[in-house]
Amino acid sequence: MSAPIPMLDLVAQFQSIQHELRAAIEEVLRSGRFILGPQVEAFEKEIAQTCRAAHAVGVASGSDALLLALRAAGVGIGDEVIVPAFSYIATADTVSLLGATPVFCDISLDTFNLDPAQIESRITPRTKAIVPVHLFGQPANLERILAIAGSAQLMVIEDAAQAIGATFAGQPVGSFGDFGCLSFYPTKNLGAAGDGGMILTSSYEAAARLRSLRGHGTVAHKYISEEQGWNSRLDELQAAILRVKLRHLAAWTAARQSHAAHYDKYLRAVPGLTLPHVAPGSTHVYHQYTLRLADRERVQKHLAAEGIASTVYYPVPLHLQPMFAHLGYQPGSMPHAERAALEVLSLPIYPELTAEQIDRVAAAVATAVVH
Repeated sequence: MSAPIPMLDLVAQFQSIQHELRAAIEEVLRSGRFILGPQVEAFEKEIAQTCRAAHAVGVASGSDALLLALRAAGVGIGDEVIVPAFSYIATADTVSLLGATPVFCDISLDTFNLDPAQIESRITPRTKAIVPVHLFGQPANLERILAIAGSAQLMVIEDAAQAIGATFAGQPVGSFGDFGCLSFYPTKNLGAAGDGGMILTSSYEAAARLRSLRGHGTVAHKYISEEQGWNSRLDELQAAILRVKLRHLAAWTAARQSHAAHYDKYLRAVPGLTLPHVAPGSTHVYHQYTLRLADRERVQKHLAAEGIASTVYYPVPLHLQPMFAHLGYQPGSMPHAERAALEVLSLPIYPELTAEQIDRVAAAVATAVVH
């Protein structure tokens, strides 16, 4: 049997840049600086430049990035925040952690992102913000979302955890809204050797507030807290590792896009498959290469038998998660999100994949679907 093909091969990634990584780690260890030192400061500047944002604030995780951005946006007890019904749990969980209520909105099936046509009907006097997610590396329709938010005087917090490097109308995602949130979880396109996150903003005042919130609400004096905050800091070792990886991000993104084109060419003629869609005016960075198909379980079992990994992101839409049962959403209330949850299947698409591996994955998918 051929060697297994995993969803992601971080060992192969490490081997390709191990000398750079070892040197960066040793530099931090020799410095004796481990929290909010020169590596974090330099990485914040480099990410801000990469994403064309005025400011970037490093935090402990992508979830914390959302949580602190929501808090800095003024979200609190009794408020409502509009979020897509199809996303990772953190998109909505961070809203409820602040005592606010996530208001779920259905998605567009072609992009898996928030459907702008359904947003206005969900706005109430309690609505404070909209959180568009750039799911799987595909930008949401920011032009329409920003227009709606502007008319209703709502904050926009972009969840770009899966989409660093993606662009909408030629501009990087994360730089459009009042805040943009990134995740550096190890499996992300730019992944740390642990957790890490970043918040982007164009506002100096907002950046200063975020720096206070990530350090227990302190401003001028280390042991005097002006407000309740968190201990949420990106550490020096992770920043040093991410600075090395950032130098390779453009090449890794190009490889993902090339692999996606290879999959597209092979799978386009296979009946019963809906391939990833790239919206006009957008670039897709393929954090995931996600198909839709009716008989997902059978195809996934066939792939597993061939030693090929595949994953379902996400099997239960957010509005039907047990933790949100008290909100009263019922099956059928978000038909597109529910259909996506039943049909999506993500295939391996990491940069180190070979053409032969892609052919093998695609052939296995085609065989399973046709037979």
